[in-house]
Amino acid sequence: MKNIIFVFLLIAQGAAAQHIIHVAKNGNDHNPGTKSRPLQTISAAAKLANPGDIITVHQGIYRERINPPRGGTSNNRRITYQAAPGEKVEIAGSEPVKNWKNAGHNLWKITLPNSFFGTFNPYSDRIHGDWFSDKGRAHHTGAVYLNGKSLNEAAGLQDLSLPEGPVPQWFGMVSDSTTTIWAQFNDADPNTQRVEINVRKTIFYPEKTGINYLTIKGFTLRDAATPWSPPTAEQVGLIGTNWSKGWIIENNTISNSRCAGISLGKYGDEWDNKGESAKGYVGTINRAVEHGWNGDNIGHHIVRNNTISNCEQAGIVGSLGCIFSTITGNYIHDIHSRRLFSGAEMAAIKFHGAIDVTIAHNHISNSNRGIWLDWMAQGSRITANLFHDNDEDIFCEVDHGPFLIDNNILLSRVALYERSEGGAFVHNLVTGMITSSSDDRQTPYFVPHSTIITGLKSIPGGDIRFYNNIFIGKARLNIYDQVKQATPVAGNVYINGAVPAAAEKTPLVLSNFYTNISLQAKPDGFYLYINVDPAWITDQLVTAKLLGNVAGIGLPFENPDGSPVLIDKDYFGQARNATGVSPGPFVLNRKETLQLKVWPVVVQHQ
Repeated sequence: MKNIIFVFLLIAQGAAAQHIIHVAKNGNDHNPGTKSRPLQTISAAAKLANPGDIITVHQGIYRERINPPRGGTSNNRRITYQAAPGEKVEIAGSEPVKNWKNAGHNLWKITLPNSFFGTFNPYSDRIHGDWFSDKGRAHHTGAVYLNGKSLNEAAGLQDLSLPEGPVPQWFGMVSDSTTTIWAQFNDADPNTQRVEINVRKTIFYPEKTGINYLTIKGFTLRDAATPWSPPTAEQVGLIGTNWSKGWIIENNTISNSRCAGISLGKYGDEWDNKGESAKGYVGTINRAVEHGWNGDNIGHHIVRNNTISNCEQAGIVGSLGCIFSTITGNYIHDIHSRRLFSGAEMAAIKFHGAIDVTIAHNHISNSNRGIWLDWMAQGSRITANLFHDNDEDIFCEVDHGPFLIDNNILLSRVALYERSEGGAFVHNLVTGMITSSSDDRQTPYFVPHSTIITGLKSIPGGDIRFYNNIFIGKARLNIYDQVKQATPVAGNVYINGAVPAAAEKTPLVLSNFYTNISLQAKPDGFYLYINVDPAWITDQLVTAKLLGNVAGIGLPFENPDGSPVLIDKDYFGQARNATGVSPGPFVLNRKETLQLKVWPVVVQHQ
C-alpha cells in the first residue's frame, strides 16, 4: 500500500510541475508568463520551460530565432511549443524595411547599416558546400519578399537594368559598414506594400545537439536565410532538430527557406563540407557512429500534417538524423522551383540513411524530385502518397534494401528512378517512366532495424520486385530484361503503351483501354478520375513470403517492429481480400469510372 501511495504522489508531483507559459505581443519578458501577464517573446519562454511544460503563443508576428536550451525527457514529458488554438501565429526570419528610394528605371534602392543585421548578414553569406553547383555565379542566403513572395536574386546589378521578367529581381552589395539592396517591384511602391528582407539564418533550431522531445505545432514559420545542407555538413533548416530525438513537428505552415524547410539532419564538426565523394561520406557515417548515431539517441521524429513550400533545396532534408522517423500527411509543393542554382540535394523529401523510415499519405507536387532516398534506405517504406507535376516522383539511390514502395499514385513524367537493389514496387498507379541503372560505389548495409554496419557493397542492377501495379503509358519494364540480378514481376496491368518485362509470364496488356485519367483540384481537395475494369484481378496478396529475401544482403521484408510485411490494405486503408486482389492502389468495385478524393484523405483503420 505504501508503494502505491508513493507512486501516486510521484505522479501527482509530476502533474503539478507542468505549467503553461503564455506569450503575447502585448506581454513583457519580465512577466511570469501567466495568461494575464504573458511574456513578449518565445525565446524568453524557451528559457523558462522545463520538461512537461507547454508554451502557448498568442496571435501576432514574432520576429525572432528560437534556440531552445533544453528538451523534454520522454514522450510523456515533452516541452511543447504551440500556437494558441484558433489564433494565427507567425514566426518570421525576416524584418520589414521602409524608406526605399526610387533609383529610376523602375528600380528601388535601400541602404542599411550592417548593425541592422547583428552578427549575421545574409547578403554577404554566400551559399556553398559539398555537391552544390552555383551555375557560374554567386548566390546568397539573403532574400527580398514583396507581399510574402520572394524575388529572385540577380547575378549582377547590371541585370536589374533589363526589362522585368515574370519574377522581379534584387541584388545586394555589402561594404564594411553598410548593406545596399536594389530591387524591382513590378510597378509597386515598396513603401506602401509589405516588403521584408531576410535577417535570420533559421527560425527554430537548437545550437546544441541532444535537445530531445520537443513538439512544435500550429505555427506559420517563414523566411529564413538557411545555408546549403549537404549530407556531409550540419543541416540547418528553417526549423531543425540538430541531432536530437523524438521531435513532433505538426500542423505548421512552412515557407520561403533559402535552402531547406525542415531538417532532421546531421550535427556540425570540423569536417563539414569536406567530404564530397562516396569515400568522404563513408567517413561521415563512421564519425556519426562515434558521435552516437543510434536509435537510443537520434531520430524517431514525427513530421505530420504540415504544408511546406517555396524552399529552394528541400522541403524536408535529413542526413542520418532521420532514422526511425515517420513523415505523414504533409503537403509539400514548389520545391527547387526557381532553379537559379543546382546540386545533388534537391527534393521535396531528401534523406540519407532512412533506416526504418515511413513516408505515408503525403501530397507532393510541383517539385524537381518528390522523394529521394539516397544511401542506406534499409527498412524504409513509401506508401499511399500522391505525386504529380514533379520532374521525377521517386529516386532510390545506392540503397540495398529491403525497401518498399506501395499504394502510391505517381502521375509525373518520371515515376521511379532506381539505382539500387532490394526494393519492392507494389500496388502503385503509374503514368510516368521507370528508369534503372547500376552503381559501382561501395555503400553500407546494416543489422536489421539498427545502425550497426554489417558491410559495404556496390549495386550490380536488378533485384527490384514489381507486383500488382497499374502502368499507363510510359512505363517500360523490359529495361529489366538484361539486369544482372533477377527481378520478379507478376500481377501487373499494362495499358496504352506500357511494356511488361520478359520475366512476367502472364501480363495483362491492354493496348486500347481508355482510362481517361485526370487529377482535378476542387475547393475541398484533389480528385482522381479514372476508368477501370473490376475484372482486373490477381490472385496474389503481397506478403513477405512472396517478396522473399533481397538478393544483395539476404534480408526479408519486415516492418520496423520486425514483423513480416503484408500489403493487405489500399491507399485509403480499406482491407484487401486474401484472394481476388485488385491491382493498383485502390480496391476496385463494380463502378467502371472512379471518382476518388485522394487529398486530403481520411484513412480507414481496420
